[in-house]
Amino acid sequence: MSLERTLTVRVERISRQTPEILAFELAHPWGRPLPSYEAGAHIDVHMPGGFSRQYSLARAPLATNAGRYVIGVKRELSSRGGSASMHERVREGDLLPISAPRNTFPLREEATHHLLLAGGIGMTPLLAMAQALAARGAQFTLCVFARSEEHLAFADALRAPSLAPHLRLHLDQGDASQRIDLHSLLAGRAPGTHLYVCGPGGFMQAVREAAAKTDWPEDALHAEYFAAPTDAGATAGLPFTLKLAKRGITVPVAADQTAVDALHEVGIDIPVSCQQGLCGTCVVEGDGEGAEHRDFCLTGSERRHKVALCCSRAKGLELELQL
Repeated sequence: MSLERTLTVRVERISRQTPEILAFELAHPWGRPLPSYEAGAHIDVHMPGGFSRQYSLARAPLATNAGRYVIGVKRELSSRGGSASMHERVREGDLLPISAPRNTFPLREEATHHLLLAGGIGMTPLLAMAQALAARGAQFTLCVFARSEEHLAFADALRAPSLAPHLRLHLDQGDASQRIDLHSLLAGRAPGTHLYVCGPGGFMQAVREAAAKTDWPEDALHAEYFAAPTDAGATAGLPFTLKLAKRGITVPVAADQTAVDALHEVGIDIPVSCQQGLCGTCVVEGDGEGAEHRDFCLTGSERRHKVALCCSRAKGLELELQL
């Protein structure tokens, strides 16, 4: 596994957002600026108990941030330990190791309008996006889906004068006027509009189905998943060979082995993080047309010349990479 840059931050403030969600404000222990980032970025947080999880930065990188990061963490009932560790073991004043920010879910500069769809805690990257868009005077709509007002995280930020005119709120437990019909919302896409979506698996699937029925082009739909969909295929398959164009060598990949593991075995270091094809850390240039893509981070056009090595395989016997 690649040794990426690790930072140490202090937990400056913990605030309860909903019965299930806590916000953590992170700062440099000596008051220095933290590395810059763009809206949509995430960090890896290494927490007590040996857990490591990815969390989106929930505030736009504006001058008023004073170099601090904010993340939102939902306490999951089915937690494998990560969210439980953050909620039960992390306290204000604690020091935490984190990665530098990475962004595989950026705003698209070519978009003339941005449609942001946030489900529950999936609001975190989209809130940062909305704040950044408001600061630059861009055209956008932020649709937030929550169970009720009580379950609406970062409510104060959403009610800020810069965001309020762009906000549409969907409450499952509200009356009919507080519901958003996805099919109606996505119908009649204006040219140049890009769609960004983040939230639980069922929400993501509903948005994708509505987008497909309303003929959204794949390259205008951008998604960030918390976890690979439950129906995602296994990473195993037929054995194949990696052809490393820049090195002039080939590396065999076994049927039950990932391309990343095969490369690591021969001493070629490929950075990895989520290992589910979600974060884009292991994406490299290569013959995307010859790959059996199993990721959830690349767009249709990106898949023509990029491959996520933690999960994808070759369609045939060989896959060429620019390594």
